[in-house]
Amino acid sequence: MKKKISRLLCLPLALCLILAGCGKDSSKTASSSYLPPAEEQEELTPVTLNEVAHSIFYAPMYVAIEEGYFEEEGINLTLVTGFGADKVLTALISGEADIGFMGPESSIYAYLEGANDTVVNFAQLTQRAGNFIVAREPADDFQWEDLKGTDVLGGRKGGMPEMVFEYVLKQKGIDPSELNINQSIDFGSTAAAFSGGQGDYTVVLI
Repeated sequence: MKKKISRLLCLPLALCLILAGCGKDSSKTASSSYLPPAEEQEELTPVTLNEVAHSIFYAPMYVAIEEGYFEEEGINLTLVTGFGADKVLTALISGEADIGFMGPESSIYAYLEGANDTVVNFAQLTQRAGNFIVAREPADDFQWEDLKGTDVLGGRKGGMPEMVFEYVLKQKGIDPSELNINQSIDFGSTAAAFSGGQGDYTVVLI
């Protein structure tokens, strides 16, 4: 059954999000719709998983939860949405979460800041970026050069979505300095800011 979970969670759908943990104890209970008999629940290991965002992008993990695959592996899983890698990392370091589902950059930042309890990346769940660029005006024949001179909501500075966006720009021969990338808005809030009238384009996650 472990191979079954691996096949579900490692589909090449997205950005290289990482599972990270500090090894803290947690006493929270599961929130899965599948509940084994009471005598079996006592044998399950409680684990709290804090995900960076709740998205169809991570559907394989949700299927595994709903189908009871974690319980079959002896895990009593609680899924919490942190709404941002920084918040996931905080929950992980404080002991509110046992595992953080976020970009690998967060653990690097924590290490460079001298965190006493080092966050360890131990599993890769996705392999490609699930980010999309959304335009305010219709574009029948979009070209990457169209972004030059425009305002783009890219997410917070140093965040994985924003770094991936700049990487793609360079791959397309565009210097990020040729457009105005707004890095003052948290990635979880860019869609709302864009709907409110900010930016010509925005980077979003499916």
